Amino acid sequence: MIQASNNRGLMMSWAFDEGSGATTVESVSQLKDDIQYVFNQAEFTEPRDPQWRQGVIGSGLLFDGYSTYISHPVKNGESNDQLESGAALSIGVWVAPRSYEWGSEGKLAAIVNHHNKDRNEGYLLGMYRHGSWSFQVGLEGGDWKEVWSPDGNELPKNEWSYVNAVFDGNQGEMKLYLNGREIASTALPRGSRIAQATDTELLIGKNNHSSLLVERFSLHMFSGILDELNIYSRVLSLEEVVGSYHDVLDAYGGALPQLSYDEIKLDRTPLLADRHRPQYHVSPPAHWMNEPHAPIYFAGQYHLFYQHNPLGPFFHQIHWGHWVSKDLVHWRDLPVALAPEKDQLAPDGIWSGSAAYDADGLPVLFFTAGNDKASPNQSVAIARSTYSLDKEPDLVHWVKHPEPLIVQKEGMGAFGDFRDPYVWKEDNQWFALVGSGIEGEGGAALAFVSEDMLNWTYKGPFFKADIQQYPFLGPIWELPVFLPLGSNQQGENKHLLLVSPVGQGADVEVFYWIGQFDKQNLSFIPDQEEPQLIDVGDFHFTGPSGMVDPKTGRKIVFTIAQGDRTPDLEYKSGWAHNGGLPISVYLRDDGRLGIEPIQEIQSLRGAKLLSLNAKSLAEANDLLQDVRGDMLEIRLDIEPGTAKQFGIKIRRTPEGEEETLLFYDKNECMFAVDRTKTTLHPGEKCSGVQGGKLDLLDEYLKLHIYLDRSMVEAYANGLKSLTTRVYPSRKDALGLEIWGDGELLVKSMDIWEMKSIW
Repeated sequence: MIQASNNRGLMMSWAFDEGSGATTVESVSQLKDDIQYVFNQAEFTEPRDPQWRQGVIGSGLLFDGYSTYISHPVKNGESNDQLESGAALSIGVWVAPRSYEWGSEGKLAAIVNHHNKDRNEGYLLGMYRHGSWSFQVGLEGGDWKEVWSPDGNELPKNEWSYVNAVFDGNQGEMKLYLNGREIASTALPRGSRIAQATDTELLIGKNNHSSLLVERFSLHMFSGILDELNIYSRVLSLEEVVGSYHDVLDAYGGALPQLSYDEIKLDRTPLLADRHRPQYHVSPPAHWMNEPHAPIYFAGQYHLFYQHNPLGPFFHQIHWGHWVSKDLVHWRDLPVALAPEKDQLAPDGIWSGSAAYDADGLPVLFFTAGNDKASPNQSVAIARSTYSLDKEPDLVHWVKHPEPLIVQKEGMGAFGDFRDPYVWKEDNQWFALVGSGIEGEGGAALAFVSEDMLNWTYKGPFFKADIQQYPFLGPIWELPVFLPLGSNQQGENKHLLLVSPVGQGADVEVFYWIGQFDKQNLSFIPDQEEPQLIDVGDFHFTGPSGMVDPKTGRKIVFTIAQGDRTPDLEYKSGWAHNGGLPISVYLRDDGRLGIEPIQEIQSLRGAKLLSLNAKSLAEANDLLQDVRGDMLEIRLDIEPGTAKQFGIKIRRTPEGEEETLLFYDKNECMFAVDRTKTTLHPGEKCSGVQGGKLDLLDEYLKLHIYLDRSMVEAYANGLKSLTTRVYPSRKDALGLEIWGDGELLVKSMDIWEMKSIW
């Protein structure tokens, strides 16, 4: 909305009042500008318009942080009638940031720009790290000038702010205004002129010289809502800036427009129709996640956090996302719990950690604080919930302790690799394991103890393995998890230690040992030196976290299910990765580790599609002909007979052009998946055979399989899981078929449709 008195010198104006569609009108030229948005044309979901939201006046446009931007044509040598002298420029815009960009290479996430900094040409208004913002111009004669918001004048997330930037070349100054008041100015030589930008575009929401990540993602994009963008070829006075600000406030009774969180939050709706995105596995509303972590039960709810980039489906600028659930099955999205801030603790990343209870029984988050100005740049830090003050059961608000709790010193593991604290309380003490390594010896979990949860004593390596004997365990361990398993048949108390190797030569999977906890020496004694795998898929079951469920006493492990896709396909999809199903781990009577999905998953069962008993292979397949689906639970027991290899084909087209085979090799004692025919899509990566050892000890094969679009989780005899991904190109890849290389008996088979948790 522009008052008629303010039209003088108006070069360009976008009201963003369309409210729908993929174009927006620049009102001076009356040109319709295309709005670029990843789902304008969609490969895996339904095409959708860019996301429109309530603005300060009428509607506003939501920029998703990685794909949404507008290009407005400006011819070389032409400056929309009035910028011929380059002596004056003013910009006014209402902004509501959703996330802050990282600021790689010192570049701004552009609100609006038509610049070439390498040539010192044009202008740029944009945001930087932690909500700071800047107006920058290139001057004739070759200088580049910048004016920055001072501390305390950052643009808050999820709130409206009115931003003005003014260039006055004749008087020799640049100014910034925030919500109608001047906050910064920079002197220029009197008579300065903006050099016109050549060979570049005028872009809204995207830096026209952005950096490229993994050859696909343009950085320095705006994330949030913009409204009422106006660009003038004259100097706006303070009175005019204040007047424009109050023109909007007057429509709200003199108050700043309020923005509900639901208007600006990441919206999972566009992804619900994605034919590859799992619907009953936990996932962020959109964009990137890696490992889920810090599970904790409090006030009748389970909380689970996850490594998250809210800017897009790529690994960058990590925050802690947050879900909450009453049953470990149906999850609700909550606002980001922890984000990098302009502080001395963790300005560069909030990395993985865990949750524990303090002395009052309140939840506390332990996280890896990223600070690139510190050496090492990783330390252990803590954040407390505000529950004691606000009694808010969703635990949305967390306050970081200003100082790191544990700082790595020389001789304390592999210096520079010190992360992923796993903390638990026992007998009025707190214990912590931190992932690291021992120089020249390999990965290690380091042990610490505390009497008050704030002051910690290093006790040395909790456990380290022989990297010479097991080189695949790598030089560094991440994400240690330590869970009690209870007593075995001989009355010995057993524990489970999980680690994730990384670094040169490491096999990045989840390895475990069962053994005993030496509490006095704070160390772990494994029953056998050789590490074991829970999951025999290849890099699809990673990033473990764990908890002892106070409600049931179960020991539950959470993981990330890696997506196994190219950056290009993750860009087109708008999401990357999801969580695996929560699994219960326990000590079997035979001393081996038992694993199974938590029983609550059964609550998602819909219609029962098939139930059979004691059928031959041919009889079973005849009954399977009409059973189709990509969201299924399957229980299948096979007695091999003469077959040496046998199993089930899933996600199969009617003639078998695409199919995925889950099978057991009796001779090799191997549980595996064959993905050589999984997809005909030329861009998908899933292929080949994956698997690992599984000794059934003369038991017949008992498979428990969960299909959830691209997710496949298969559990064999409660001993091993096999997690993998499938991305068929054909929409009719929905069939099932029992397979074997000889005669076999299908002892039983039950199949249910599964319902979405969203």
